[in-house]
Amino acid sequence: MADTKQQKKAGRLAKQIGAFSKEHGGAEGQLAYIGQMGTRIVLVGEDGGWGDLVAPTYEVAELAAEKAGLTLHEDFDGEFAAKVRTGPYEWRRMAGKQLGGGSNTGAATGASNT
Repeated sequence: MADTKQQKKAGRLAKQIGAFSKEHGGAEGQLAYIGQMGTRIVLVGEDGGWGDLVAPTYEVAELAAEKAGLTLHEDFDGEFAAKVRTGPYEWRRMAGKQLGGGSNTGAATGASNT
């Protein structure tokens, strides 16, 4: 059972998940352990919008998802991953210099290095 501090953190994350879900017509998620930093809660909205939150532990992430009524997927692949809609900003960030986007260091400005 989570202690009071974990319960409060999970409650705050659940509110953020709920707000995301409301803004995007519903949402589904996936939990990804990211080492000492905690666990990433990846959110994908019904409209293809996406985002993420970081919980301090996997237990807190699970509790937040449960409190928010978030449907969780084991993996980020298949039909779930296909729901994600990306725009020019994401493509620049993913490709970096290959597509004329900014370097992968520093602030994301979208400025070209050419």
